[in-house]
Amino acid sequence: MKNRQPIPERSWLLGLAIIGFIVGGFILSNFIRSGDKTFLCSTISSDSRASSDNDATPIQLQAILHYATTPVTPQQSLEEISVTFDVLKVFAPCNFLVFGLGRDSLMWTSLNPRGTTIFLEEDPRWVKSVLKNAPTLQVYTVQYRTQLKEADNLLASYRNEPDCSYSKAYLRGNFNCKLALEGLADEIYEKEWDLIMIDAPRGYFPEAPGRMTAIFSAAIMARSRKGSGVTHVFLHDVDRKVEKVFAEEFLCRKHLVKAVGRLWHFEIPPASNSSQGGDLFC
Repeated sequence: MKNRQPIPERSWLLGLAIIGFIVGGFILSNFIRSGDKTFLCSTISSDSRASSDNDATPIQLQAILHYATTPVTPQQSLEEISVTFDVLKVFAPCNFLVFGLGRDSLMWTSLNPRGTTIFLEEDPRWVKSVLKNAPTLQVYTVQYRTQLKEADNLLASYRNEPDCSYSKAYLRGNFNCKLALEGLADEIYEKEWDLIMIDAPRGYFPEAPGRMTAIFSAAIMARSRKGSGVTHVFLHDVDRKVEKVFAEEFLCRKHLVKAVGRLWHFEIPPASNSSQGGDLFC
């Protein structure tokens, strides 16, 4: 999802497993009745569900064909993918926000049949390249205001900005807090996201945007949730310093429920369910 350079061919076993995931999701979707709220982790409008019903089968078949014929597989391992898949098996159809567009995008969309899966991507040229072969994916281009080399300063200084504080932070139109992801389409701010995957933007060279904004904004989205239940946040590449430090600052160790390989899975409750006060996130 992150690097654009060629990736060595992975084991055929991972590709086969991905196809198995998708086929399983396809079978499961046929057992989910649109009126059965037990399977829903959030309310989806009847209009959007009707549209998704028409698209579910084609996107899953497209994904199966893609992963059956490509030598390039997603950058997450089978064990890491399985963590998110296990949550999707329980909660799909739901609202799934993914930071990053890449070789696993068809997979994530097909594993959330009848749900809403939206991708946020920094590189317009990469978006155009991916959509050429998968035009049904829902993608928004993001302009980040940060660079990886600023990470230490942002972590040290954010507490001095009231609009970055735990009790006051918001996203849309928040120009004062550089960590806030502002300037997105209204749909991103208005939906309540049940699952958030952070596997982008790029964070492996000093001028890259880094994942500071994505992690902070995911924390704000989760804490702003009005509906019942927690927000599942998945963060990849926690072997890197910035991902790990910012996760511990904003997503919180106390909300970490599983760690597999380079992936951390958090379950973050809404702020309304927390007795925490002050300006610290954790």
